Amino acid sequence: MLKLTGIKKDYASFDEPVHALKGVDIEFSENEFAAILGPSGCGKTTLLNIIGGLDRYTDGDLVINGKSTRTYRDRDWDAYRNHSVGFVFQSYNLIPHQTVLANVELALTLSGVSKAERKRRATEALTKVGLADQINKKPNQLSGGQMQRVAIARALVNDPEIILADEPTGALDSETSVQIMELLSEVARDRLVIMVTHNSELASTYATRIIRLLDGLVVSDDANAPKKSPKESGITDRAKRGENSRVSMSFLTALSLSLNNLMTKKGRTILTAFAGSIGIIGIALILSISDGFQHYIDRVQEDTLSNYPLTIEEDVMDLSAMFDRGEKDTRPEENREDGKIYSNGHISEGLELMNSKTRRNDLAAFREYLETDGSGIAEKSNGVQYRYSVDMFIYNQSSPYGTAQANPGIVYERMFGQSFSSMMSFSNREVFGEMIDNVPLLETQYDMLCGRWPENAFELVLKVDKYNQLGDFDLYTLGLRDQANLDGLMEKVMNGESVLEEQLVFTYEELLALKFMLLLPTDFYEEDGNGVWRDMRLDSDIDDIIAKAGVQLKIVGIIRPKEDAAATALNGTVFYTHALTEYAIGAINASPVVKAQKADPDTDVFTGYPFDMSKYSPTREDVLNYISTLPEETQAQILPYLDYMTDEELIARFRDAIMPEGTKNTYDGNLKTLGVNDLKKPSAIVIYPVDFESKDDIKALIDGYNDSAKALGEDWRVITYTDYVGLLMSSVSTIINVITYVLIAFVAVSLVVSSIMIGVITNISVLERTKEIGVLRSIGASKRDVSRVFNAETLIIGFISGIMGLLITELLTIPINALIYALGGIRNVAALPWKGALALLAISMLLTLVAGLIPSRSAAKKDPVVALRTE
Repeated sequence: MLKLTGIKKDYASFDEPVHALKGVDIEFSENEFAAILGPSGCGKTTLLNIIGGLDRYTDGDLVINGKSTRTYRDRDWDAYRNHSVGFVFQSYNLIPHQTVLANVELALTLSGVSKAERKRRATEALTKVGLADQINKKPNQLSGGQMQRVAIARALVNDPEIILADEPTGALDSETSVQIMELLSEVARDRLVIMVTHNSELASTYATRIIRLLDGLVVSDDANAPKKSPKESGITDRAKRGENSRVSMSFLTALSLSLNNLMTKKGRTILTAFAGSIGIIGIALILSISDGFQHYIDRVQEDTLSNYPLTIEEDVMDLSAMFDRGEKDTRPEENREDGKIYSNGHISEGLELMNSKTRRNDLAAFREYLETDGSGIAEKSNGVQYRYSVDMFIYNQSSPYGTAQANPGIVYERMFGQSFSSMMSFSNREVFGEMIDNVPLLETQYDMLCGRWPENAFELVLKVDKYNQLGDFDLYTLGLRDQANLDGLMEKVMNGESVLEEQLVFTYEELLALKFMLLLPTDFYEEDGNGVWRDMRLDSDIDDIIAKAGVQLKIVGIIRPKEDAAATALNGTVFYTHALTEYAIGAINASPVVKAQKADPDTDVFTGYPFDMSKYSPTREDVLNYISTLPEETQAQILPYLDYMTDEELIARFRDAIMPEGTKNTYDGNLKTLGVNDLKKPSAIVIYPVDFESKDDIKALIDGYNDSAKALGEDWRVITYTDYVGLLMSSVSTIINVITYVLIAFVAVSLVVSSIMIGVITNISVLERTKEIGVLRSIGASKRDVSRVFNAETLIIGFISGIMGLLITELLTIPINALIYALGGIRNVAALPWKGALALLAISMLLTLVAGLIPSRSAAKKDPVVALRTE
């Protein structure tokens, strides 16, 4: 089965080559116990290594089962050692950080045997050598004889054809040596055992064949010892398996070997991992803070843009032109005399400029664009709101001071009078407002203290400030304080009188129980029977009008701004949904007074007179109707004269003397007074961008819409809009990113240095585990397998470094967040994103893997014979 023909082995030397074997011819049978004797340096171990495939012959041929090995490649030799050869070494060569069982299983892992089968076969092999009760011990817990038995079990576990024993009793006492020799003799009953020894007595006692070497040549071969007939125990199957199988160590096995080795050096492993984690900690902290601030900036941008959205109004003025005009030099062109003062027409010029720069946007066409082609804007915004010019009159009938008008507000009117309040009319309407149709966004800015968000047109939500307070302005407007106290309030203050009000406290239930009633502008008008619609507020109590036409509104939720909200989307105190706006417009458009006005667009429904009085021809009945509206005293003076006048005289006298001027109203003005709107034609469109980048994208889309309109010659469709945050700098994010990259670049230096250090430590590990490398190669591990073991070790160190760095980073973010909150009032800024954590873990493992490539390649290239001799 094994034949050596003219085997020579030369070793390179500084002077001349050393001839270790000078032409050895030996043939071995399938089952015999051959002992090779000879003095030290005669080539015994070299011959054994060549037979075992650990060393390569210089010349000759080694024939295995009739097949020459001259064409064998590395993987063929690896398979041969794994399946056909089992080594037993003088110094045992057990892997110290593996258990007895794991040492024996190792050869099976290269053969691809399942875990359960590996354990069964390894346990069986250890039982045969009498170590069934020692399987979980480490080699350093065994005696020399027991360790040699483990080595024999390891050699037998893969059921090889050949057992090669190099001085198996050299380190044992006599009694133990006899036990080992008896064990080898038993093994030789069904396979070939070749033993190298100096002990001729043991050889002559147990060996069935003695071969003597001297100076690299066979000087005697005692082949006359009796041979036992080989058992039919699958030797042919072994040969076939050895020829066809390929071996490879799984990555899990490599990880197990490396992990066990690292566990034997816990202190060094932890220190190495900590050193490697320093760079990870630095980068992770930078990412935590920069990502946290970026999220904070994004939140501020979203909150700010919800408070200052892009507003597109129906009538808009180009303010930039006004500012440009103000900055220009107004030096007159004509020559002027010295010593005289001239007027400057800034007011008239400014008014002309304002008129020329004011234009009307076609919001109907733009709304159609938004709902059809403008989907890109919707994707980049938190909401698009359509606003309409419609007054909603809201009254609090549950006020303890009587029915109070809450919207439009009358606080300034009662405090300062009608003239002053008209200048601050915008403030009168700030308490009630329409909320943005994006509840998820609002939920990020507000806490719901009680109740829920509105779900239909007639539900409201009440907002308090961050201290759970309602201001006096809101309390007076909502009728929760007596509005009568506002009368003459300013005069009292100027007279030095105290006007402080007692503090009020409300429960959530009391606020939710407030009863608000809605009246629309059309609800105030009633037809008098003559086609004229009169304002019932002139002679009717408001409660009667509410009882007749009012619609109840209910507060269903109370909200408060979140503590960390940089800005909020809702300006005011009480908010309704867009559904209420749509309801109001629909109800107004369907009201009788609006229908009457639209049915007769030439006549003012409020006076009964034509809008154009030049076309009006009164009759005697018109005159009498007019006189009937006059005070009784005036009627008493006029009526006696009517009997003496003809119709022509009466009409002429009426026209010349007392005929009214007619109406100053207009058709469009009346519709506006009644709150008539077309849902397709908003008075303003408000777009809430997600962030500054989205705002720029939306502006680009609007510019594209304008360019398209201009290209079609439809300049009337061009949109002019107001960007209230256009002057804010969106480059803050860019600055943070640049700073982050620079800091990471500096910290990355320490990461690279630590990786180099890990490479050096891995190289030390290679030197420390040189004998283990030889053992692995002897049981069939390939160069790639050896390299994989050390790559696995660096990966484990990289993984531990990464995990350690991430955990330390998480701990450090606690005091860092506390410091940032103390200095800037911003909560929970530093937070490592999970994607960044995974990336850093992968980078740590990758860098350590790269750092270990050179040491692992060095390990793979080690000569297994030299490695086995290393102590």
